[in-house]
This record gives sequence, C-alpha cells and structure tokens, in this order.
Amino acid sequence: MIKSGFLKLILIITLISLLAMPEICPAEDDFSQWLEKLRTEALAKGISAATLDTAFTGLQPIPRVIELDRNQPEFKYDLWSYLDLVITESRIKKGRQMLYTHRKLLNKIRARYGVQPRFLVAIWALETNFGANIGKFPVIGAVATLAHDTRRSGFFRNELLSALTILDESHISISDMRGSWAGAMGQLQFMPSTFVRFAVDEDKDGRKDIWHSLPDVFGSAANFLSGNGWDSHFTWGRQVQLPKDFNQQLIGLNTEKTLSDWKELGIRRADGNTLKGVTIMASLIQTSGSGNPSFLVYGNFRAVMQWNPSYLYALAVCHLADRLEGAGPLQKTDRDTK
Repeated sequence: MIKSGFLKLILIITLISLLAMPEICPAEDDFSQWLEKLRTEALAKGISAATLDTAFTGLQPIPRVIELDRNQPEFKYDLWSYLDLVITESRIKKGRQMLYTHRKLLNKIRARYGVQPRFLVAIWALETNFGANIGKFPVIGAVATLAHDTRRSGFFRNELLSALTILDESHISISDMRGSWAGAMGQLQFMPSTFVRFAVDEDKDGRKDIWHSLPDVFGSAANFLSGNGWDSHFTWGRQVQLPKDFNQQLIGLNTEKTLSDWKELGIRRADGNTLKGVTIMASLIQTSGSGNPSFLVYGNFRAVMQWNPSYLYALAVCHLADRLEGAGPLQKTDRDTK
C-alpha cells in the first residue's frame, strides 16, 4: 500500500510542473473577454467605436500565425550564400528597369528627403520583390493573435493599437490591410508602429498607402531613412582589406574612426588601393563565415540597419544598390576562392 506522504509528494511535484509550463497552459483570458478589454483601451486612445466594430466583428485568433511564430526556421548563411540568394542577375536587371521607369518620381523623392534612388529600389526589391510579395494575412487578425498570445503580448498589443489607428485614419480598408503573418505591411513591410511614425502621403490624396501608391511607398521609405540619420552626401561604405595582425578589438559598430584614421592603421580598399583621407566617421565590420569579408561602414549603413538589424540584410541592400548603378560583385579573398 502506498503511503499518504508519498502521494502528497507526487501531487506537489505535479503542481510545480504545471505552474512551470506557461506556454502549454497559459493563464490568459478567453479571446472575446480579452478583446473587450482591448476595446476599452483603444477607445480611451481616441479610436472610434465604428472602427473597432469593423475591425473586431468576427475576429478570431489565427492558428496558422501561432504555428509560424513557434516554428520560425533558422537560416544560417554566410555572406556569399546570402548574396547569391537575394541578389540575382534577374533582380539586378529588374531593379535597373525600375530605376529608369520611375526616375522622375525617385528624383523628386531624392530632392525632398535626400536619399539616393538606388537605395530605395534596393529595399523595395529585398522586402517584397518590387511589390509582388506583400503577404496575404489580414494584419488586424495576425497582430491580434500575437497580442493575445502570451509570448510577446506587450509588443504586439502596441502593434495592434497602431494598426487600429491606421484604420481609424482611413489610410487603408480592412480588406486591403494585408501583410506577413507577423503584421509587416505593404510593399515596404512596415510594422504598424513604423507606419505611424514614418509613412507619408506623398501623392497628396489624403491617405498614406504603402500597399498601392508608389509615391507613398518611396516617400515613406525615404522618410524612414532620413529620420534615422541618412546623409545624402555619402554612400553606405565600402569593402576593405585589413593588414596582417590587425587589432581585432577595433572590429564592430561600437568603434568609430575617420577614414584617415583607418588609413593610418593600414586598411586599404578591396582592390588594394589607398583609402581617401576624408573625415567621415566609419566603423569596421566583418561577417561570419567563409573568408570573413571586411567593410568600413558609414552612418547610412546604420540607417539601413534600423530597418532590419542584420549585417547580412544591410550589406545586401547596400550592395544591391551599388549593383543597380553598375558596380561589380564584392571581391573574395584568397581564402574564399580556394
């Protein structure tokens, strides 16, 4: 016969196990109750009851969104394999066509925001393949699902309130408000909070429409970069060669020196030529993987990283921008070619 003390121990262990499993047994309200609480918060922020009725009628969590959130694949590329994936000859060709086709609009955007057209087209290409892949998920449903979920509820609650604000201001209809499973929207894949901060009505039709209006798409992208410190007088940076026995402690965005300072430390251009001794501030970065290519990057590179805080993404955008204006591929070191 099992002693009562042993049974009590089993019950205690079971209770502790259940309390330690928030993902499996989340202590969260029923979705409809949760939505009512959020409605009260949205009304207090000035969002109209009519907009909330439109957004919340029939709204239910989307199981596929949770599935994708829980099972995001880990892509581990080095720079060369990533560039091979996202910078293809067909994409370069189409990007050059887009630069030519929209040159008047892009030059107008450049005059207003100070962002070179090739960078806007490069971002457009990488984010949605020139607007072809904007996503099919309803943004309100996707961010509501993730806001109700316990894993990142605070972040997505703010995104949901921002998305409701966008609807309330009549920038887009709820049926057209489509994006990724995580709520990234339109041809720029702006999150709703980014839209609220940086989207612009470039075509002056009364709406900020990054789904259908190319003036709004390019204007919003340029406003984002400009708002994050873009300097129209410079490019993004360049690939470089390091001398032997270079001090590795100087590598990283936390260290900034002038190009003249880097030149004095023995850094040369990728083709072996001498760096220009200008006073622009730059940081030295390396990517992981084969060859560890090195780059001196300027403030504009940092602005691109505000869009996506990944060296690979920012380098791909900047290199594609260069390729659109005729630059060649990045140079591989001897180690890369063996």
